[in-house]
Amino acid sequence: MRKGYIHIYTGNSKGKTTAALGLALRAMGAGLRVFVGQFIKKRICSEHKALERFRDLITVRQYGTGFIMGKKPASSAIAAAKKGFADVKKALSSGQYDMVILDEINIAVHYGLLSTNDVLKLFEKKPPAVELIITGRYADKKLIKKADLVTEMREIKHYFKQGVKARKGIEY
Repeated sequence: MRKGYIHIYTGNSKGKTTAALGLALRAMGAGLRVFVGQFIKKRICSEHKALERFRDLITVRQYGTGFIMGKKPASSAIAAAKKGFADVKKALSSGQYDMVILDEINIAVHYGLLSTNDVLKLFEKKPPAVELIITGRYADKKLIKKADLVTEMREIKHYFKQGVKARKGIEY
């Protein structure tokens, strides 16, 4: 039996979701089935259109009301995150998926939409063969300690600071 590990992609720079989706692409190439639960996000982006072509191997669900950076989350954002977390628990334990990605769940925890303890319990219930990937800035130290692999994306230079807006096909 294959052993699955827990990955965290965090940090203040670009690339966390991209890294997770790269792993999803690699997994699908090997015939593995992938579930992606996106927290916070609600916008349909270019990657959704591309992943739709592989719907026999990947399921993507969004559980967000939009970015909340620096704002107090609305009750609708909390409800969306809780619904998403319930769906993710089912997906993780269903035996249907080889990889489960919780995109931006670190943000959901940071802003109090979900608790660190809920995610730690999810780590404990992860079936041994399932690869679990979590992304987002502000990864909690307790989650980092329990993960098997942690990568921090650190911004050194970013063109946004020169006024470049998010570009279709690159940032969304």
